[in-house]
Amino acid sequence: MSDLEDELIGQLRLVGVEEPVREHGFALPKRRWRFDLSWPNLKVAAEVDGGSWSGGRHTRGDGFEKDCEKFNTAAIAGWTVIHCTGKMVKDGRALDFIQRALAAAIEADEGWSQRPRRDE
Repeated sequence: MSDLEDELIGQLRLVGVEEPVREHGFALPKRRWRFDLSWPNLKVAAEVDGGSWSGGRHTRGDGFEKDCEKFNTAAIAGWTVIHCTGKMVKDGRALDFIQRALAAAIEADEGWSQRPRRDE
């Protein structure tokens, strides 16, 4: 858990967004991947990558490749993953992207539940 994640959670609270689950695991038991923040009921997650400008793990070859595997697996499983840099957290873009992703997931879920069942 990072200071940037704490800051983003504070922003989410200020606008009344449901509290995210921290470090939610997925693709278990085969893999031990976790999302920084997630809303599992909507399959929306946020990853906060603070080292994007300092040569952090996520921007180096091996780390980037492992992240690609993780996020491709998440996409195939139906997750929407919002990637956020520290600058995006600071300037509010991360909050905006997360709010939009959650709204889209809620809209899609409501649309799905309103469709007639095949046996009706």
